[in-house]
Amino acid sequence: MFRSKFNALLANRDGAPAIVHRLLTEQAFGQWRRYSVAFVLMAVSAAATALGAYLIGNVINAAYVDKNLPGIVGLALVTAVIFLIKALSTYGSAVMLAQIGNRIVALNQRRMFASLIHQNVEFFSRRHSSEFMARLTTGAAAASQVINLIVTAIGRDLLSLIGLLAVMIVQDPIMSFFSFVVAPPAFIILRKMIRRIYTIARNQFTGGTRILETMQETVQGIRIVKAYTLEDVMRKRLDANVAELENESNKWARVAHRASPLMEALGGFAIAGALIYGGFRVIETGATPGQFFSFLAAFMLAYEPAKRLARLNIELNTGLVGVRILFEIVDSPPTEPNDDDKPQLKIAEARVEFNDVLFGYRPGEVVIRGMTFVVEPGKMTALVGPSGGGKSTVFNLMLRFYEPNAGSIGIDGQDIAHVSRRSLRGQVAYVGQDVFLFHGSIRENIAIGKPGASDEEIVAAAKAAHAHEFITRFPAGYDTPVGERGAQLSGGERQRVAITRALIKNAQIILLDEATASLDSESERLVQDAMTRLCQGRTTIAIAHRLHTITHADRILVVESGAIVESGRHDELLRKGGRYAAFYRLQIKEEQEPPPPISIASA
Repeated sequence: MFRSKFNALLANRDGAPAIVHRLLTEQAFGQWRRYSVAFVLMAVSAAATALGAYLIGNVINAAYVDKNLPGIVGLALVTAVIFLIKALSTYGSAVMLAQIGNRIVALNQRRMFASLIHQNVEFFSRRHSSEFMARLTTGAAAASQVINLIVTAIGRDLLSLIGLLAVMIVQDPIMSFFSFVVAPPAFIILRKMIRRIYTIARNQFTGGTRILETMQETVQGIRIVKAYTLEDVMRKRLDANVAELENESNKWARVAHRASPLMEALGGFAIAGALIYGGFRVIETGATPGQFFSFLAAFMLAYEPAKRLARLNIELNTGLVGVRILFEIVDSPPTEPNDDDKPQLKIAEARVEFNDVLFGYRPGEVVIRGMTFVVEPGKMTALVGPSGGGKSTVFNLMLRFYEPNAGSIGIDGQDIAHVSRRSLRGQVAYVGQDVFLFHGSIRENIAIGKPGASDEEIVAAAKAAHAHEFITRFPAGYDTPVGERGAQLSGGERQRVAITRALIKNAQIILLDEATASLDSESERLVQDAMTRLCQGRTTIAIAHRLHTITHADRILVVESGAIVESGRHDELLRKGGRYAAFYRLQIKEEQEPPPPISIASA
């Protein structure tokens, strides 16, 4: 019967019993040796507390009944030793619990990051990055907090309370019985408070995440904030988020702290009753004052652990909100699971084939419509066409950020869906228009393309990408920090670092998303020359926005509405006079003609 009730409690995976059980079995059990040491130390501290309360009665009797000074001195020394033992055991248990807590936090941070790293691009596109940071910090700490809360509640508070209750019962069983009368009404009222705690704590997390979101967007978009004078807008948004969080925190404070005045009031009545009854016994029945004072000391010392135990459910439910937030990510099934057990991609020629590929990002939406084309080995194939036609989606499918809904993509006759992602991506180099550089030095960002690369290899790749010249102009050279997302470098410099990173990778397939679209003429010339060196002898697919950059391509594919509407070389497509020729002439006209004057309408 007990087992069936226990299983029923664990049936709801999101319920507090199930989450606590999971924390104890998955995380606390792995630290059971350290927890055992901490538990023993807390038991020693609890015993010392109870023994100290018991000896007070002997000291009182020795002083006021027996008039025994040597006995008082002896008891005083014993009491001092007891409190020294309590101090040392309390310190030891606190340090041990902190170390275990730090280990559990680190474990959960690793578990959450490991879960995130096996999610696909779509998983991240649906969420704000600040949410993951909030979950990482809040959730990992909450798991440690809940486990330590349970251990200290049992090892420190419950054992101390049991020891002190034993002293109270030994000294006066009748008065001990009446002191328990305060407990039932306290727990009835506290139980009602629990219902509001979960909702408030969840709202607190949401409010904190919104503050992080506003802060992150302001810092990362500071140029736009300044350029569009959005300082007041962002300040008002942050003020609203902070006010919302403050309001929820105030609600939590009002609910969670109701336990303290409740226990204070009930405890006051209990102490008053104990004083009256104890005084009556000493005066009228001849009981020793030592018994009375020992009982009273034990009763007052029991007040703090009793109050903490009364608040345990509130604090436990608050902490479990963070644990649920953590487990929501940890338990997310991997949308990009590890597939290293699949065959490795073996490239001989690097011939790329799209065979009747169909794809849409959302149900009912078609972005790629039966696309079929071949990229010949060692040649450059360019994708051109209007925005939204599906050019970038081709790259997303090539790198297996997404999987086709139908059709197949092959490299040297191997379907990339049947090989490991790691082996595929390890033989593809990608240079995008929006270059992402990691926080660190230029050297570290280049070496990402080939971990463990020597200085000679890094310098050789940088020279080939026309990056060595500007790098050596920095006082720190290759050790120059790039700043967040490469903010310390210009657009052209970031692009050349990205090309250097691709060069040192020495991949057989190159994906270029027009890396010169937003550069000035000089930077464009240097980057274009660097890309030419990068693509020599390699199979290259390039997305082109500026058509003059791909006039030398071996084949040009015009992509519209997810389909290829024209293909051929630059001169062939111009002679056809179709869509490519129209795009090309329009760009030439736009580049040759000055922009129309801006007319200012009169008020």
